[in-house]
Amino acid sequence: MLNRLDRYLLREVTWNFVAVTGVLLIVLLSNQFARVLGQAASTGFPVDIVMTLIGLTTLQQLTVLVPVGLFLGIVLALGRLYHESEMTAMTACGVGPLRIYRPIALLAVVIAALLAVLSFRVVPAAWMQSSELRNEATRAAQFGALEPGRFRSFAGGDAVFYAERVEPTGELFGVFVQRSVGDKIEVAMAERAVQRGAGQPEQLFILYDGRRYEGVPGAPNWRIVEFREHGIPVRLPDARAGKRRIEMKTTESLLDSDDPKDRAELAWRIAVPVMALVLTILAVPLARLRPRQGRFARVAFAVLAYFVYSNLLAAARVWIQKDSPAGEFGLWWVHLLPLAVAAWLLWQELHPGPAWRMPWSRRRATAA
Repeated sequence: MLNRLDRYLLREVTWNFVAVTGVLLIVLLSNQFARVLGQAASTGFPVDIVMTLIGLTTLQQLTVLVPVGLFLGIVLALGRLYHESEMTAMTACGVGPLRIYRPIALLAVVIAALLAVLSFRVVPAAWMQSSELRNEATRAAQFGALEPGRFRSFAGGDAVFYAERVEPTGELFGVFVQRSVGDKIEVAMAERAVQRGAGQPEQLFILYDGRRYEGVPGAPNWRIVEFREHGIPVRLPDARAGKRRIEMKTTESLLDSDDPKDRAELAWRIAVPVMALVLTILAVPLARLRPRQGRFARVAFAVLAYFVYSNLLAAARVWIQKDSPAGEFGLWWVHLLPLAVAAWLLWQELHPGPAWRMPWSRRRATAA
């Protein structure tokens, strides 16, 4: 059961964690919103697809934002308590650094459990859904109804269509079509045409009252055919035929795989909740301020520690992907480094050395 002091510490850390994570999330959303809007403008994504993609991308990035938000939230909360001498009063009442871990550890365990669900289940599903939405939206935008006065390429650029005028019924007038069939070029011009199956995997353009030219560019022998009705089929590539990203794989499939890339992805998913717990252990001794130090004096050290930690994890992940000898130990050795630093800082706080090892300000206070 948490007492009043535990609830107070838990509230301070939680509010700072929410504030820091919220600021980081706003920065991320601004960046993602601009990027997705640029992609939507170039591909013609509808507004509902854009908002859904932004939400799915945010879910994917929470596994990175939440651990650093928790880490900085603890450092900022405890830094304020040290700066305003509240931590000194707690120490005088017998509250040591190990006692501070109890309410903070409760929050860290809950966040680590949520991160585990995100990393193992939610994020792979979000990657899969966002990929399917992008493919479907791109196909619908690229192969939807033709617009008047605008060239539209189909089938990977092998076919180009143009219409001078489009009636509300969908009938096209002043149609130009160019197709590449092997080395041959087919050019057809018709007075009117009808597009059937707009946005579907298989479409058919039926041209009426026109002329078709067939031949190889640069060759003198071209074939000219006049027609009353001419059908041009266009088959779209499967939206799911592209290469599947490793982030979309389920955790179960990664467990059954011996591929180095799959092992690296699995190690990273396990590392996400572990990172939150490790950073929590490091944050408590790292937040300790000396007398007359500013409230944000330890923030720079915390940011530096996080960047070193995260970059080492990224490097070890690459070593596992490349199946190099350095990756045989996985990512666990990286977690031991900040734990060793935290243990050293706690030892220094619990077992202060002789007076000659103390800072000058502490020596003067002891002498007085």
